[in-house]
Amino acid sequence: MTQASPAKDTAVYTHGHHESVLRSHTWRTAANSAAYLLPELKPGLDVLDVGCGPGTITADLAALVAPGRVTAVDSAPDVLAKAREVVAERGLDNVEFAVADVHALDFPDDSFDVVHAHQVLQHVGDPVRALREMRRVCRPGGVVAARDSDYGAFAWYPELPVLADWSALYHAVARHNGGEPDAGRRLYAWAREAGFTDITTTAAAWCFATADERAWWSGLWADRTVASGYADLAVAGGHATPELLERLAEGWREWGRREDAWFMVPHGEILCRVSPSATAN
Repeated sequence: MTQASPAKDTAVYTHGHHESVLRSHTWRTAANSAAYLLPELKPGLDVLDVGCGPGTITADLAALVAPGRVTAVDSAPDVLAKAREVVAERGLDNVEFAVADVHALDFPDDSFDVVHAHQVLQHVGDPVRALREMRRVCRPGGVVAARDSDYGAFAWYPELPVLADWSALYHAVARHNGGEPDAGRRLYAWAREAGFTDITTTAAAWCFATADERAWWSGLWADRTVASGYADLAVAGGHATPELLERLAEGWREWGRREDAWFMVPHGEILCRVSPSATAN
């Protein structure tokens, strides 16, 4: 096993695992968050799901590759407990869990057929190093897949100025924490820098426009803005006051009350084929 060098930076996970965050994360499925990867999956493959969070995507992947195995890892032990509950509720017996740092994965070279990360690279200190580690543990001929949103390309209507203020604050907090909120547009460049040569890059989006979708999306962001780990970091880092956060949360509520409201969350996606001659750096 190649020894991993330390990450060049240490990033703080901006969102935390407040209920308002998990409300969003547990909505995610392989269909709405990993459709670009699904054609690569078949029974019998071994999958590493990096940054699995509460495990809803993990469980879908496990069902698709059974009797293959899924190893689900996250840096937060508490959220792994929730992922275990999801897997148990679905009656899946082909998933293992571990606490892990994507910069230094505790697995031998060539351990998995598929290595997947959803909304992870935007939060890590060294995304290129993370991709190199993901490549190291992927078998020759396998794929490394990553998907990240791009906050700078979010689009919404009506164009309420308060949501532009929210976006500027989120960018400031995320970058102060060591992350890159506009990761989606950078995935292809990061993959090239990590040494991949066979890369398929695509883009996809979530869209929230129905009455139920507006209420759900605006509500979780209003709550996240004032009550999550993100809110604590925004205040502790000197980026915002509680009064500002409340104003931004009310902006989200106002947007959600508009019958003509629409929101798009674009994502960059990379599917990297591991060459038989690839070597870990």
